[in-house]
Amino acid sequence: MLDKTFLQMNTVFISILIEALPFVLIGVLIAGVIQMFVTEEMVARIMPKNKAAAILFATFIGAVFPACECGIVPITRKLIAKGVPVFAAIPFMLTGPIINPIVLFSTFVAFGNQWNVMIFRGSLAIFVAIVVGFILSVQFKNAKVLKNESGAISGSPGSIEVAATVSAPSLSFYNRLKGTFVHAVEEFFSVGKYLVVGALIAASMQTYVKTSTLLEIGQGEVSSSLVMMGIAFVLSLCSEADAFIASSFQSTFTIGSIVAFLVYGPMLDVKNVLMMLAAFKKKLVFSLIGYITVLVLLGSLFL
Repeated sequence: MLDKTFLQMNTVFISILIEALPFVLIGVLIAGVIQMFVTEEMVARIMPKNKAAAILFATFIGAVFPACECGIVPITRKLIAKGVPVFAAIPFMLTGPIINPIVLFSTFVAFGNQWNVMIFRGSLAIFVAIVVGFILSVQFKNAKVLKNESGAISGSPGSIEVAATVSAPSLSFYNRLKGTFVHAVEEFFSVGKYLVVGALIAASMQTYVKTSTLLEIGQGEVSSSLVMMGIAFVLSLCSEADAFIASSFQSTFTIGSIVAFLVYGPMLDVKNVLMMLAAFKKKLVFSLIGYITVLVLLGSLFL
């Protein structure tokens, strides 16, 4: 017979998956529509010329551009290649996977229809993106940040997003629609494994890790935020589903550290850092890692 503890972990694991999967499905479908029907040129044409306005515009356009962090790095690279300033493209990359309606609504549902975590998550993401944008406008004012000028990130995860974006303008409506579903399916299987692994780790921690150990870590404001940011980086969860993982830690970690988890993961995790290293020069990538880490940590301490 199976151990009761294992069965308990299995129940928690399945419950997390059942809650999260609908949001992942919606998210990858909308991402597929965007990849095939919205071009970077459309975004570039409406970008304000004023620096401050461009940063604010790029930060908030993520609210109506629900791209998952799994596909937003190639899109950002194309935006920069087509002339969008790095100080505007990067804020879009940082907020797009966080402040879009799908992610915010999934956060609202995951935390028992409470507004506070959703508002904190969106607000901290916007704050980090705007500050990073202004810093980059000085540090990389005229610098070239792209690793190469070819339009694709060869050999890296997310190549489908680039291919779809490049080819979309020349395709018929039928082929774009077909490409939307193809993209959504491949995106789902690409990000689904990270959700499964994350749910399994979260369920295992809830079941096998002593509550007293987690409580001890979670009591320190700085240490709890750093621990949760580290977990978010390693798990590499899709932003449409990470709130369901985070909600399972409510009883053991501070609200600030949970929000840090929800903001840091979509901005920096294992898979998108690898994609950024393939797309951008190391100086930009490591600068982003430093700025985002410090800003998210500091922001979480005020919640």
